[in-house]
Amino acid sequence: MVGGGEGAFIGDIHRAAARLDGVIDLVCGAFSSDAGNSYRTGVRLGLSPARVYADWQTLLEREAALPAGARMEFVSIVTPNDLHLPVAVRALESGFHVLSEKPATRTLGEARLLAQAVAEHRRCYAMTHTYLGYPMIAEARARILEGSIGTVRRVNVSYVQGWLASSVETSGNKQAQWRTDPQRAGAGGCVADIGVHAFNLAEYVTGLDVTQLCASLGASLPGRKLDDDAAAFLRFRNGARGMLTASQIATGEANDLSIHVYGATGGLAWSHGDPNALQLLGSDGTAQTLRAGTQLNALHPATLEFCRTPIGHPEGFLEAFANLYRAFAADVRAPGASAGRVGRSPATIDAALRGMAFIDAMVRSNESGQRWMELTADS
Repeated sequence: MVGGGEGAFIGDIHRAAARLDGVIDLVCGAFSSDAGNSYRTGVRLGLSPARVYADWQTLLEREAALPAGARMEFVSIVTPNDLHLPVAVRALESGFHVLSEKPATRTLGEARLLAQAVAEHRRCYAMTHTYLGYPMIAEARARILEGSIGTVRRVNVSYVQGWLASSVETSGNKQAQWRTDPQRAGAGGCVADIGVHAFNLAEYVTGLDVTQLCASLGASLPGRKLDDDAAAFLRFRNGARGMLTASQIATGEANDLSIHVYGATGGLAWSHGDPNALQLLGSDGTAQTLRAGTQLNALHPATLEFCRTPIGHPEGFLEAFANLYRAFAADVRAPGASAGRVGRSPATIDAALRGMAFIDAMVRSNESGQRWMELTADS
């Protein structure tokens, strides 16, 4: 693991998720840019001091020098955005598979360089778009792809938080400091931090690409350099229209992600507030609620693969995270791993490129005075 040391936001969640199925072991790490922090973290986690490194460059160099059966197999990148590209590319060059936090990079140009490295070095690459690991997201996708709600006509997706409603970046909050710094976060603020989750969810659940968008981004507090609030109209490949909202200045909100998809013959709705439930909407005004693990005969096989807890017990954030780690482990173990082919991970290099193309189009649309922009990952 690179990143995730003392005081980190998500490192412990990654480690717990990776361990949940007993198929992944944490064997080494460079957990912080502070060598002392990295060492303390490694000791706390019970690692051999010889495999706790002062920096990520040393980690990759020394791990690559170990015999094949002794070195790490993949690296999990849980750093701020500015390190995603250099760590991933160097890891791929060193022969390691890569699982990375989102967004993939700081800019679309960087994402294209990453895609070139993935193709050239033929290793597995995936991102931890956590919400794709929930069972009822798998159920929603399966039902839409099989045509159970008819042709998709409308998609509304929203992700709102309130933690940046005040200037916390000026009061020592490290998470806010790097997320509001263009040099570390990239061209987008809120749109890159949580907007890309909403975008990824919309494309994954519907199976449709967004082809165009018209966006408005804003920084709500004086001196803030990146957006903390964003909204966009969307046009999908099949002609469907949509609306995306992302905000980190929604005072009082904690972590509210939701999606509604409306088709010609029905609709469905999912919310992170009750992630185990999927609401099915009938054209006659009726509604049915499916729950993970309770209606096994009604759920798709893809959904059942993600269900972990006994009937009537809720699936949570950690289990969703673990589903992504388990899927990536399966890809690494698969015969095609040496050629970079993946089959289980829901967010691979294609999703990485799409996400960065989304952020780029959002920023360009806003800078143009809310003009419609084409969304393409092509150079």
